[in-house]
Amino acid sequence: MDEPRIRVYGSATEITVAANAAGLRDLAERLNGLADPDLRDGYHEHLEGGINLEDGSVSLILARDEAL
Repeated sequence: MDEPRIRVYGSATEITVAANAAGLRDLAERLNGLADPDLRDGYHEHLEGGINLEDGSVSLILARDEAL
């Protein structure tokens, strides 16, 4: 299986999250984890360029917010 590769880029009015198939599965697993009923409101994950995201990506925060 391929290594997950995710890139986040954009402008003030548009953000793009681009990924290979493994990266899309990784994001889906993270989002499913955030939807777990045992997690509390405010739980979040940080994804950073060069760590969880491709170099040059802008940082991405996935957050659970029950007020939405």
